Amino acid sequence: MSFMDFKDINQLNMGVMREEGEYIPLMSKEDEESLKSQALPEELPILPLRNTVLFPGVVIPITAGREKSISLLNQVSKNQGLLGVVSQRNGDKEDPSTEDLYRSGTVAKVIRQFKLPNGHTAVILQGLRRFVIEDFTRTEPHIYAKVQKSDERIPDGTDQEFKMMMESIKEVALDIIDKSQEIPNEAALTIRSIDSDTFLLNFVSNNMNAEVDKKQHLLEINDLKDRATEVLKLLNLEAQMLEMRNEIQDKVRLDFDKQQREYFLQQQLRQIQEELGGSSTESEIEEMRAKGKKKDWPEKVAQLFDKELSKLQRVNPQVPEFSIQRNYLEFMLDLPWNETSKDNFNLKRAEKILNRDHYGLEKVKERLLEYLAVLKLKGDMKAPILCLYGPPGVGKTSLGKSVAEALGRSYVRMSLGGLGDEAEIRGHRKTYIGAMPGRLLQSIKKAEASNPVFVLDEIDKLATGRGHGDPASAMLEVLDPEQNSTFYDNYLEVGYDLSKVLFVATANNLNTIHPALRDRMEIIEINGYTVEEKVEIAAKHLLPKQLKAHGLEKKDLSLSKKVLEYIVEHYTRESGVRGLDKVIAKVVRYAAKSIAMEQEYHAKPKVNQVYDILGSERFTKDRYEDHSIAGLVTGLAWTPVGGDILYIESSIAKGKGRLSITGNLGDVMKESASIAMAYLKANAEEFGVDYRLFDQYDVHLHFPEGAVPKDGPSAGISILTSLASLFSQRRVMPKLAMTGEITLRGEVLPVGGIKEKILAAKRANITDIILSRRNEKDVKEIREDYLKGLNFHYVDRMMEVIKIGLSEELVANPKNLKAESKTIGFGAKS
Repeated sequence: MSFMDFKDINQLNMGVMREEGEYIPLMSKEDEESLKSQALPEELPILPLRNTVLFPGVVIPITAGREKSISLLNQVSKNQGLLGVVSQRNGDKEDPSTEDLYRSGTVAKVIRQFKLPNGHTAVILQGLRRFVIEDFTRTEPHIYAKVQKSDERIPDGTDQEFKMMMESIKEVALDIIDKSQEIPNEAALTIRSIDSDTFLLNFVSNNMNAEVDKKQHLLEINDLKDRATEVLKLLNLEAQMLEMRNEIQDKVRLDFDKQQREYFLQQQLRQIQEELGGSSTESEIEEMRAKGKKKDWPEKVAQLFDKELSKLQRVNPQVPEFSIQRNYLEFMLDLPWNETSKDNFNLKRAEKILNRDHYGLEKVKERLLEYLAVLKLKGDMKAPILCLYGPPGVGKTSLGKSVAEALGRSYVRMSLGGLGDEAEIRGHRKTYIGAMPGRLLQSIKKAEASNPVFVLDEIDKLATGRGHGDPASAMLEVLDPEQNSTFYDNYLEVGYDLSKVLFVATANNLNTIHPALRDRMEIIEINGYTVEEKVEIAAKHLLPKQLKAHGLEKKDLSLSKKVLEYIVEHYTRESGVRGLDKVIAKVVRYAAKSIAMEQEYHAKPKVNQVYDILGSERFTKDRYEDHSIAGLVTGLAWTPVGGDILYIESSIAKGKGRLSITGNLGDVMKESASIAMAYLKANAEEFGVDYRLFDQYDVHLHFPEGAVPKDGPSAGISILTSLASLFSQRRVMPKLAMTGEITLRGEVLPVGGIKEKILAAKRANITDIILSRRNEKDVKEIREDYLKGLNFHYVDRMMEVIKIGLSEELVANPKNLKAESKTIGFGAKS
């Protein structure tokens, strides 16, 4: 039973209204007889109520929030009329129709009405008598219905069974009021003062804790004896529930603070669970034990699991250690210990997938196919630990997905960029609240197999020692094939076998990787793409991908290879294709916008129409400059976005032998210029240069594009050739470029980035390239079609460079460099 305050009409519960200074009398037998004699209007306005049923004689407060309900109550109060109160079948219906209402209800009158601050209307209603709806006459502005009174069959005064039943109802109701802490004691006085059996039944029915449909059933029962039987059943059920609740509370009654209150609620829940049939904690532990028996894991791990599970049984479920221990055991169960995905040993299929997803990258594909071939023949081997090293945007990360698909394995990726806490790798000790395993084992758990393809992205950006341990050193164990079979995670506290995992690390810069970590990986260099490769990638991969992403079809936009080549050379400058992907996306957006706005557009744009789509060119194609003046030499440079040609200019003027160098150069490049000048001075006679010129002329070396930083030793032979041309005024051979480091002894040393430099030379229409003889092996690794039209001159010494690079012919308008004789002592000349 419940006695509560005002509730919203949409969430209404029953209650008894009491206000100081005002008394609303209970209904007596005389009042009942008076109501029965009154005539009932043929048509009544209907007020739908949610979650409650109004019984005759009972007074309840309600709050009306719906506009129709407020309007109806205002109209009834103004006319001092009656209304029919009917319950909704579905309390969640906001705007009920006639189909949503029960057909039996109670005639009611408004005793008092007043407005609340929130705009709702509060009213006090008193039920008068029951009625049955014969038909609904209208629904606007309110629901009206044709009604007929519903009389009750009351047992005569000689029915002893009915009398005993009513006494029992009163006793049970008083017992509930006495035992419940929520019902005020005044309710007992109310029950005792009721002398009408009909009103007693209505009062108890209205205030008992029962669902709406059960209360509606009580209202619809015409025979008072039958209704009393049903009320007594519901009251007994409520009394039993109250007794059970009080028993649970008595078992755990304590003087408790916040923690004890939580403990109390847990005990209540536990008692309820025991009443329902068994403790959930015990069943949870048994379920874990059953999973552990089915798990395929090492014997050592099985023993540890049984030990930790026994510990969990001894821990009180209410203490924090219980959840820590349970999470630990669940993690052990979720880890794939010996569960592996079956490898697909179809090498041709694997090669097809790798070629489908990535253009080029032959070295990587070859290494992966070698691994798969050995695995197919041997059946079991330690997975290699590969490190794909190269510039951004060449497909290092996405290669991992293709490898996983080719092998038929799960794929997981872990970004190491900026990782500065060792616990991210090894996890925390589980004794701490909130402890978690390392991200490595978490990723293995997500993969659901102990042999996934695991991409360690940006391993060169792994932080080293920032106060939270050294994650780079922690990776040493992970990437060592001799150690990772027993990888130790602080949270797991037992070795886990990572030897079956195929680790693929990616890096942009090898210099920032821990030396010991670099030593554990097999480095595979991925060079930047050539223009031809970028065109193929754009045609086969990027354009179809962007068309699909923007909801277009092939017929909506087509880019020829000439157009793609023009876009690559004039709108991008990078080693990879990430920027190219963005530019192609812009072209596709142009087509999508034109189609959406029903405008004309270039479905197959030509080269001269690219400007209309992308605007002005962002870059100009590398071009070879005429070497008709002395001291202008073409060098070759490597940049993070690919190869480039580098011009070296030199000029000479009367002075005191100073050497000036400009062009935003690094220390190594400045040292190369000093070495070149020193070698030229030391071998002036061989170069046909008067040694006195070095003291009487100033030399200025300049490297154009001064805003771009430049460094490295590879411009050494270009600088020396420029100086030799300057002092001898000999012409540099046309369409010639060179790269190589020099020593004071005149040796030409090998340099790196040969592929990128050769491609840059080819783009600039250069035909002859001078390289160190020790770079010949690098040229042989490059595809022949990239070398077509190029002549290579391999040299060991600087004099060979001069013989190849400088013509015997003087430049146009050569300077007449003459050394002046210096006076020594008394007029003697040197």
